[in-house]
Amino acid sequence: MAGFERLAAVVVRRRWLVAGGWLLTVGGLFPFARTIEARLTVAARVTGSESAAVEEILATRFGSPFARWAVLVLTGIPGPDTPQGRGVLEGIVRTLSDQPYVTRTFSYLDDADSLFVGVGETGTFLVVGLERTDDRADRMLPELRQASADLERELRLRHPTATVRWTGEVALNADLREASAAAAEGAERRALPLTLAVLLIAFGALAAAMLPLLAAGIAVGTTLGIAAVAATWWPLSIVLQNVVSMLGIGLGIDYALLMVSRFRSARIDGSSVHHAAALCATRAGPTVMLSAGTVAIGFGALLLVPLDEIRAIAVGGLLVTMISASVAVTLVPAALAICGSRLELGRVRRVRAPRRESRWAGWARFAVRRPRTVLVVGVLPIIALAWQATRLDTRLPRGDWLPREMESARAVRDLQSMERGNVVQSIRIVLDLPSGMSVLDHAGWRAMSRMTAALLREPEVARVRSLPTLAPGALPGPMLASLLPEAVKATFVSHDERATVLEVVPTNSASPNALVDLAGRLRAQGAADLSGARGARMFVGGIPAFNADYRAALTGRFPLLALVVVAATLIVLSLALRSVLIPLKAVLLNLLSVGAAFGAMVLVFGDGVGIQLLGHEAPPGGTFPMIPVLVFCIVFGLSMDYELFLVSRIMEARRAGASDADAIVEGVSRTGSVITSAAAIMIVVFGAFTLGDVLLIQMLGFALATAVLIDATVVRMAIGPALLQLAGQWNWWPSGAVRLVGTSAGMRLLRAGERRGELVDRV
Repeated sequence: MAGFERLAAVVVRRRWLVAGGWLLTVGGLFPFARTIEARLTVAARVTGSESAAVEEILATRFGSPFARWAVLVLTGIPGPDTPQGRGVLEGIVRTLSDQPYVTRTFSYLDDADSLFVGVGETGTFLVVGLERTDDRADRMLPELRQASADLERELRLRHPTATVRWTGEVALNADLREASAAAAEGAERRALPLTLAVLLIAFGALAAAMLPLLAAGIAVGTTLGIAAVAATWWPLSIVLQNVVSMLGIGLGIDYALLMVSRFRSARIDGSSVHHAAALCATRAGPTVMLSAGTVAIGFGALLLVPLDEIRAIAVGGLLVTMISASVAVTLVPAALAICGSRLELGRVRRVRAPRRESRWAGWARFAVRRPRTVLVVGVLPIIALAWQATRLDTRLPRGDWLPREMESARAVRDLQSMERGNVVQSIRIVLDLPSGMSVLDHAGWRAMSRMTAALLREPEVARVRSLPTLAPGALPGPMLASLLPEAVKATFVSHDERATVLEVVPTNSASPNALVDLAGRLRAQGAADLSGARGARMFVGGIPAFNADYRAALTGRFPLLALVVVAATLIVLSLALRSVLIPLKAVLLNLLSVGAAFGAMVLVFGDGVGIQLLGHEAPPGGTFPMIPVLVFCIVFGLSMDYELFLVSRIMEARRAGASDADAIVEGVSRTGSVITSAAAIMIVVFGAFTLGDVLLIQMLGFALATAVLIDATVVRMAIGPALLQLAGQWNWWPSGAVRLVGTSAGMRLLRAGERRGELVDRV
């Protein structure tokens, strides 16, 4: 506490210097923040996974022109098995071959496979190999799309309904970048006016309402600027932008709101401007920093997950949380000291001194008189909702959940109309033969043939592209290598001729989750069982295998994450509050809030309750593997905000000599409006993200908004006070209420001055 007294004194005395320092920081970092979209990546990677190993093997041991590839989908043209369609395809191949990033194309012209002929014999697709010289392959797409747009204009002169669209991992990544950035910007536009309205209702003055918004904007911009600079050396995921915007607005406003509320309360009680500014930093500052610490615990735990995008979220969350808190305890008090009475400019309603017998005080008195009744009525519905979380499905959502207007998503739908939708979901298997065996000799050929036959027996597999299927009837031996086309050899034969690739094309009816399960089954069977070659190794890659690795990385570490977050939160709160029961109660209530949020997700996204309100015709079923992990780690810290707001006021009342019941009433009456206003802002911000068209962001926003709504109302304002009343003196064991936080003589003088209503200005 003494440290915050000194900080408050310095901040208020050097207020213009503090404000100028933040202005320079903002001015230096905001230009980088404006370039954040171009600096963040969308491609996720599971470090150390088998799917990542396949990418590495293809890049180093093979010379394939299709190690990185995209799919160009053509519709509204004659089928490639007609003379006219063949002529169209030849012209497109010539045009693509002249593009700087294209290594090779593969189409019906190279292999008259029925796979390239869509249902109805109209339309086709090409597999386009891309250079690997740039780790961010999606940067190639604008030039490729310009070329395809020119092609489309030419085609429509002869075929008016012709379309040319890109899809595949590269195109989907690029489009998701734009959709994610647009979702963040759209959510901010929706949230800010509503947030300002909530702040106007809470403060009754435009200037007071604008200060938390300004603090949040500085926190978000500064964080994005730092992230943009860091992304130059460390690849960071595009999801960081959404998380920083979502949390930065919410936390930045919440922390600043608490500081402004304390300042205005002190002013109403008779303190001078400078003393009120120092008082809000001294009293509310520790609460803000402790709250930020509990939020940071959740994000710190995310660093344990070996996923690039999860770690990027962790970095973004840690940065925006600590920067939001830093802005609140330094810039906001300085701004309050500078603004003074001008904080009341633009008043829309009169602000009165808080009355002890307010509606919140009346509710608190009822809660301490009837704690068991409040506990039963409050807990039972929340437990019933949380019980639904036992049905939470962490598999990929069913159906078409990609944003409707994305070109790559529309191309996938074009492929689906051709009954070729799973071309982009192919599984790549690298078969590594034991020493002394070659893929071109009899033993190697036999192993590949046996594996190909085994794969074709799987119900989800439509066809397998391997050396035996590409060269049926060929005789393995020294002459085979010279007979294979160079592109085929480079794609399917490693440099040392000991490894080969088998491309597994799924059936059109196979769901993404079924393909994830297929990848898992193949890995479980192993290379020796599938190929009959003892000592052979197999690596399964492709999008389905990546999804399997992604889910395993998250679900496998979730128990460890939960344990780390719960244990660290208990330790930090116990040390800070010098209590055992209050931290334990807070953690249990947090778990209840998280469980209720998961239960609400099951009802909406699983059962379809009200799903039409979110723009979906049917429930998507699955919730993405990352959602439970993110929601748990984020909500656990956010929920602690309101617990600390309330408990800190109760502790102050206890230190002043109030009884347990009176302290609870004082705490609830003093913080009820602050907590509900802060929660309303969080709900508005998270709800704005729920209204976007990126399903993952929708789910995350919905879960966070629901958790905050439940936590800030029923859990903290009803269940929490009832439990505190039932525990009585045990709340403060082992230290006792008066000794929970040490106080200095200076602070005792400040409190004495407040009681006398004196105007104190020592700064």
